[in-house]
Amino acid sequence: MKRPLLVLAVLVFSAGCGGSDEATTQVRAYWLLDGKVWPSAHEVPGSGQTTSAALDALLDGPADDTRQTAIPEGTEVTALEVANDVASVTLSAELSDEALAQVVYTLTQFPDVGTVEIDGQSYSRADFEDQTPSVLVESPLPFEEVTSMLRAEGTANTFEATFSYTIEDDVGALLAENFVTATSGTGTRGTFAFTESFTAPDEGGIVLTVFENSAKDGSRIHEVEIPLAVAP
Repeated sequence: MKRPLLVLAVLVFSAGCGGSDEATTQVRAYWLLDGKVWPSAHEVPGSGQTTSAALDALLDGPADDTRQTAIPEGTEVTALEVANDVASVTLSAELSDEALAQVVYTLTQFPDVGTVEIDGQSYSRADFEDQTPSVLVESPLPFEEVTSMLRAEGTANTFEATFSYTIEDDVGALLAENFVTATSGTGTRGTFAFTESFTAPDEGGIVLTVFENSAKDGSRIHEVEIPLAVAP
């Protein structure tokens, strides 16, 4: 099988999100993939205080070795306040640029947070372009359930604002492919959204792969796979 971890990962993800009657809210925590931020879904208790809960989920660390973090183990939040579009945070450890990117991306997912202030320094997502993949898919998130009319959204900073994608089943059979043009690129990050229909496999999940085509030789570069479940 091309991707033997896919089914196991879906099962682990599902087990971590269910099994309780308590009301929950889905938030994103931003881990690292090849040194770049990459989001995953987390269910947190209740419907309020999601900013704090998302940051706590991030500081708890990844649940498995498929995701990495640059945040030092044991880092704690000593203060968090959100006001006037700014999240002011005090943490118990100094953070590298990669770790700062994780914190800033996690907190700025919320509409009432545009910038993050840490130790008197203000940061936005634009400060971490070096820690952001050329194509950042923020929906759907890895292992989420999608329908056969898949909609994807995110940001991209690619040559001439263009990138490509494929949808395959979990043994590698091609179900769909196309290209996307974001609102900007070639040094300026833009947004994108696309919808793609495909014939769902009889069993198993799918993999959405985003990538650029090298201007030098046409080969795939900056390739990232996003495993997904398919609604029955």
